[in-house]
Amino acid sequence: MSKSKMTTEKGIPSNSRVLMLLGQLEKVNGDASFCDVEIARHVTAKILHLLQTQEKTRKEIMAKGSSGMEVILASLESTRDVQTVLNILYILNELVSAGGGHRVGVLVSKGGTAILLQLLLSVSKEAPPSDELMLQLHSILAKVGPKDKKFGIKARVHGALNITANLLKQNLQNHKLLLPCLQVLRVYSANSVNAVSLGKNGVIDVLFKIICPYSKKSSSLLKVALDTVAALLKSKTNARRAVDRAYVPVLLALYQDWHRNDTRHRHMLIRKGILGCIRNMTNIKPGRKAFVDAHGMRILYSTSTECLPVRTLDPLVNASSLIMRKCFPKNRLPLDTIKSVFQHPLPHLPAGGPVAQIYSQSPDVDDVVDESDDNDDTENEEEEKDRNAQNDDIETDISKLCPKQNLTRPLHELKLYERFFPELSEDFQNYFDDGEEDPASLAPKSVDPIIVPTAQVQVQPLPASAHRETRPASEEPKDPPLHVDSISISKDCDHAHGPRPEQELARDLERLVLGVADPPALQSYDREDNRRRVCDRECEDDNSSLSSGEQACLEVPDTAAMLTLHDPELYIHMVKTTRSVPQYSEVAYPDYFGHVPPPFPEHILERVYGVQRMKIFQDIERLIHPADILEKVVYDLDLYLHRSPVISDGEALKFNSQFESGNLRKAVHVRKFEYDLILNPDINSNHYHQWFYFEVSGMRVGTPYRFNIINCEKSNSQFNYGMQVLMYSVQEAIRGQPHWVRTGTDICYYKNHFSRSSMATGGQKGKSYYTLTFTITFQHKDDVCYFAYHYPYTYSTLKMHLLKLESYHTAQIYLHQDVLCETLGGNGCPVLTITAMPESPAPEHVCQLRNRPYVFLTARVHPGETNASWVMKGTLEFLMSCSPVAQSLREAFIFKIIPMLNPDGVINGNHRCSLSGEDLNRQWLNPNAELHPTIYHTKGLLQYLSAIQRAPLVYCDYHGHSRKKNVFMYGCSMKETMWQTNISSTSCDLQEDLGYRTLPKILSQVAPAFSMSSCSFVVEKSKESTARVVVWREIGVQKSYTMESTLCGCDQGRYKGLQVGTQELEEMGAQFCVALLQLKRITSPLELPNPTHFLDLENDVIQTTCKATSPSTCLLEEDESLEEVDYSADSNEENADDDHLSDSESALT
Repeated sequence: MSKSKMTTEKGIPSNSRVLMLLGQLEKVNGDASFCDVEIARHVTAKILHLLQTQEKTRKEIMAKGSSGMEVILASLESTRDVQTVLNILYILNELVSAGGGHRVGVLVSKGGTAILLQLLLSVSKEAPPSDELMLQLHSILAKVGPKDKKFGIKARVHGALNITANLLKQNLQNHKLLLPCLQVLRVYSANSVNAVSLGKNGVIDVLFKIICPYSKKSSSLLKVALDTVAALLKSKTNARRAVDRAYVPVLLALYQDWHRNDTRHRHMLIRKGILGCIRNMTNIKPGRKAFVDAHGMRILYSTSTECLPVRTLDPLVNASSLIMRKCFPKNRLPLDTIKSVFQHPLPHLPAGGPVAQIYSQSPDVDDVVDESDDNDDTENEEEEKDRNAQNDDIETDISKLCPKQNLTRPLHELKLYERFFPELSEDFQNYFDDGEEDPASLAPKSVDPIIVPTAQVQVQPLPASAHRETRPASEEPKDPPLHVDSISISKDCDHAHGPRPEQELARDLERLVLGVADPPALQSYDREDNRRRVCDRECEDDNSSLSSGEQACLEVPDTAAMLTLHDPELYIHMVKTTRSVPQYSEVAYPDYFGHVPPPFPEHILERVYGVQRMKIFQDIERLIHPADILEKVVYDLDLYLHRSPVISDGEALKFNSQFESGNLRKAVHVRKFEYDLILNPDINSNHYHQWFYFEVSGMRVGTPYRFNIINCEKSNSQFNYGMQVLMYSVQEAIRGQPHWVRTGTDICYYKNHFSRSSMATGGQKGKSYYTLTFTITFQHKDDVCYFAYHYPYTYSTLKMHLLKLESYHTAQIYLHQDVLCETLGGNGCPVLTITAMPESPAPEHVCQLRNRPYVFLTARVHPGETNASWVMKGTLEFLMSCSPVAQSLREAFIFKIIPMLNPDGVINGNHRCSLSGEDLNRQWLNPNAELHPTIYHTKGLLQYLSAIQRAPLVYCDYHGHSRKKNVFMYGCSMKETMWQTNISSTSCDLQEDLGYRTLPKILSQVAPAFSMSSCSFVVEKSKESTARVVVWREIGVQKSYTMESTLCGCDQGRYKGLQVGTQELEEMGAQFCVALLQLKRITSPLELPNPTHFLDLENDVIQTTCKATSPSTCLLEEDESLEEVDYSADSNEENADDDHLSDSESALT
């Protein structure tokens, strides 16, 4: 570099003194004669003086385009004079000590790291090495290291690790030199290889000499030493070495000392540093054992409890909580087996299938826990693999992204489904022959269902609990599970022992039971008579009940008057024809009485600060104070074959789930007002725990009860984001308020200490269950309350609603109801056809009807997603209404609707599967006629339409989403999928009609709960066998969607901040119909489409793509997507370590 170039740098005066000095220094570098040493000392001293006295000097040296740093580094590399080297090191220290990371970055970019490390090696060879040189070198390296991504490798290559380690050992009393050495060691340890090497060199033992014993002297030195120890202990090799040397109790004792003596909380960072070391040591099993053996749980619990009143100490409480949760001894669920209480025989067991694996287990195998729990360190690795695998899930096979009609069944076989499309062959003459006849009586008669021969082959032997018998293929399903004529409604009273002396309400309104009457006759339940009986008994109560705020006279509400589609007697009749595996004989009050939306908005619950931490501390108390734990089982469904699952226990709550869609397996009374609840897995399965629906009675008024559902499986839930459980009070219903209401306080969802067997996790080891905890304070004496995951919607409710819809039938509506097929459990799968009647039986009018495009709708393939049924109810009611919009919609389309694809799962309280033990929404690619009849025949209907060139214009599958807010859609787009991959757009044809975005766009404008920004049109490999993708790919339906409705609420639009209810869900179903009509008008061949409309769609696609920062940004899982929420400022730091804890784990506030 020439001097003229240096002195004419833009923005720097040509007569700048520092540039002149740098020019002289550059000359010295070029002449290495002995006489120049003094000049170099003088010049570097002058530059140092200018730096120390004039701020502008730093700016001139580091100005953009300046070569000052290069000159200084070149001088450092070439000179051998100690004083000159010291001057240059002082200069570098001055430069990098101010100005942030930019100046350090310039030093690194100019090769300064290698020069400094080489100088360190040279100085170390001197005998003895200069302390001042070592001090300055390490001070600069401590600042440079974090900015150089390859610093660890460079240090190891230059042999700097041992130099710094030896220097540390030799200067334990020299605090001035010790501090920069510790800082550099901390940076070295960020590299895992370096950390192991330093551990072998005895650095950990040396560091423990520095941090122990307790002393407030040199607190800044102690903080850096603790950070260095924590960095070294991230290596599991070093952690084992530290555990073997019994350093866990040493750290616990040290933490106690600091906790006792730091009364003014001035050294919180030191205390947090000690916890960081303990946290890393407990990442390994020996460390956790050593922690428990050293009474670490009790120590951290007591210290954290004392810290709770001081808000500024929350980081200590959070860190302690994480350690205690991690070290809490893994427990097994209090079950004999994780398999479902109920099994159902299958026509055959596919080899290697999930059910076959369950049945192949030896009876003496303990499937609740196994030896894999000893290796739970693998959980973090598996979670990391799961995160990395998300980016690999996008479909990149171009052939699979090009929709093409693919009939997997021959046409003559698909002819079977012709009878489900009478609208294509009807002449409609009979409908116009007699105008006086009731339109409902003119509805086409339902055809017989397709009977799948479920027992044609030899059924493999099942456990004794598989008590249902299969029907031979030759037999028709003539008889229901119970003869309707021999069933009556009766009270479940124990006549042998007289009325039970428990709650007054239990005497008056015990649960409804389907019992066998003598003589056999269908006796109707007299609602008026029951109302009189209840009123009479309540009027006889003493004044004590009045003083407690109870009503003196109660009446059972006439829900049939409030709900047009509900009739209690009709519901009972429907229940009697419903087949369940447990052969339920009871009816839940909410399903019998019915319910209406509450007259008030239900806001998303604001999370109380520290609620999760408080719940975790209460869980830890169980280990610390085991004498306080009752551990009494009060409900056990596993006993149902032998005796009643209700176990009397004095004043304990009473539970029940033996009714349609009910799910509660076990209830354990753990503390006076606290209960652990265990859910039953899906039938023929050993997992899928999320849906719950159960009854509680025997409560005290005004007493907070804590309920813990301890075997949930999903890693996060909207219960962490403001969602509440649902409760139905029979007392409130009797008082005229039959509402499911959002309720509960102190709600949170977090990982617990109950281990999951690898048999239930697909071989993954070390997984844990999650706890949903909530607190309820009951308001009424002698109440019976029901709790549910979401608004229940049973199969019997569907049958009742469909029958009541017949009353909506007018001469303008064509309604045809069939039974598509019989399920594995012997229940019918209804299919509906709705459209407008032709104006007349004239051929031109009939032809117009037949030429209407089809809209194909399905719902409730996942039983636990009850919100899908409420959306479907809204759709059906709108389609059957007399509004002009509904009539226009019927005139525009033929609707083919299957409102419940998984009746068996719904009936038996499953969360996700059918009786085959499989997720039916993963069977669309190759459904089995015997194991997945509803999917097999639904796909057959679609393939038939495709074969006759009548593929639907729109296909939509209604679902519910447990981890996102709002309502949104998943669709299929070749273009948007390819944009998320690394495949060049020139390698494939990306010409695609953007019409797939039209319907979601319309919905975002007409439906207040719908969010366009939450929609995704990316096709994932893991979803290739779902309805949405198969209908798009094989049937050729471009507008093929999954519509997801939140279980929680909305964070945008009119319903922002509110939890969703049945009213909003039904409204969404109606708005979907309105959007279809607008879609028809936009895409009608009689109307030219607005070119700006398609331009808007193109802009939407571009904007969505621009927002994507990585291939995983737009990957919104249909069932597993997770909202990212940061609970506290400290949670990010806690998430950054090797634990890789989920949001729900690190969110302790």
